[in-house]
Formats: sequence, structure tokens, C-alpha cells
Amino acid sequence: MKTLSLGYSPCPNDTYIFYALTHGKVDIPGFSIVERLEDVETLNQLALGGQLDLTKISYHALGHLRDRYALLRSGGALGRGCGPLVIASEATGMHALRGRRIAIPGRLTTANLLLQLYGAGYDDLLVAPFDQIMPILKRGEAAAGVIIHESRFTYKNSGFHEVLDLGAWWEKDTGLPIPLGGILARRDLGSETIKAVDRAVRSSLEYARLNPGEPRAYIREHAQELDDRVIDAHIDLYVNNFSLDLDEEGGAAVETLMARAEARGLIPKSVEPLFLTD
Repeated sequence: MKTLSLGYSPCPNDTYIFYALTHGKVDIPGFSIVERLEDVETLNQLALGGQLDLTKISYHALGHLRDRYALLRSGGALGRGCGPLVIASEATGMHALRGRRIAIPGRLTTANLLLQLYGAGYDDLLVAPFDQIMPILKRGEAAAGVIIHESRFTYKNSGFHEVLDLGAWWEKDTGLPIPLGGILARRDLGSETIKAVDRAVRSSLEYARLNPGEPRAYIREHAQELDDRVIDAHIDLYVNNFSLDLDEEGGAAVETLMARAEARGLIPKSVEPLFLTD
């Protein structure tokens, strides 16, 4: 039996989706899975080095990986009302942040790509793990920060102000849902294996939906926030029908993000098709 390496984040949406696949509830015929849990920016860098067969990535990173990896239709995070937020210790506007330091959760995160697509002048960046953005702001090391994951649910209680919802801006500007993160497979695995992986990821999510209490201990083992209400809110926000299948609208959102980033010179051009599962 061959082994496939699978990278994903310790965030509740990923541990929820991949629980069944990594705990023997769902299988990929002829393959075993070895999982590796890392923050999304680490996964982006591992994928750039071609070190993972299958991996969760930021859609920003996808722009640099299209020649080596194909996108799966299942398992990703894409939707409405779930985009990154720009926050600050004091109420302010985006115009006041031009030329000032902004903390981001990784250069290849979709959070940073959206920030750069929003406009010029937001290039004094302090890169830090996503769970360190708010502590950085509390210490006064940056004027603002871009937050993702569980931080969306806790920043107000920590005394911060929302400056801009980058996801809401994207939705208003394009009319499309916001692509945050997707699941990639190495193209050299071949289309048949990639199709089998895609089916297994979908089945893993379907298992979690049918057995919602079963993955709970695994999710809590890796979550940054242990409050069940925060965990549930996180899963409800980032796991939706697009996680089962990107479908036509989700595919259009990804294509639009890639096209806009290419036009701004933020990612290289690629002639490879996004999917090998069609």
C-alpha cells in the first residue's frame, strides 16, 4: 500500500473535515494517509517545496503552485461573510493605514492577497502566526493587523475595532464568494488518484456531518480556542456546501481571484487547468 502525505491546519474546520479520513472511517483504495498538522503559512511553504502530496493551502499560495498542484473540488474554505478582517486598537479608516505597519498571518495567505488587491500602500508588513496578531497590536508593534480563524470571534472582547472586512469588500466588488483556502493534490499523482482523493475528502466531510459529536475530542486537541461555542461558530462559518463541492460559482470565484492577482503582478501566470477532476 502506498502512502500519501496530507497537510492541513489545526483549526476546527480542517480537523472536522479530515477527521474521518485520518481515523480510518473513510479510505482511499490502495493508499494510506500520513497527516501533518501545521499553520497555513507553513503548509504554503511546504507546498512550494513540493514536500506534500496533498495539502490545504491559501488561495494566494495556489497562484504560485498551479504548475505543480491541481485543486480539489472538496475540502476547502470558501463562502460569504467569512473573510479576513483588518483590525486596530483604535477606530480608524484604511486611508490612515497607508504606509504604516500592518501585521499579517503570512505573506502567502489569502488575507495578505486581499489586502494588496484592495489598494496600494499597504506593503509595510509584519509577518507573524495568526494567533500572535492581536498580542502584536497590544504591544504597539503594528498600527493594524489582519486576522483570520478563531480571532474573528474574539477580537471585540479583546478591545479591538474593525477597520475593514476584506471579505465583504471582495463580495461587494465581485459579487462572488471569497476563496480562502483550498485542498491541492500533486499533479504527478495522476487524474485517477486525484479523483479518488477528492471523493474521499468529500466522504470525510459527509461522515462528520452525520456524526457531529465524534470528531469533537480530536478538534479540541488541536484548537487554539477551547470554548465549544467558538469551535462551533468556527465550523459553521468556514464549512459549508462549497466545502463539499466548489461548483460553478466557487470555481468562478477562484478563477477571478487568480486573474486579478495576475493582472496586478502578485502571482505568476500559468496555463495549467485548475482541476484534474472534471
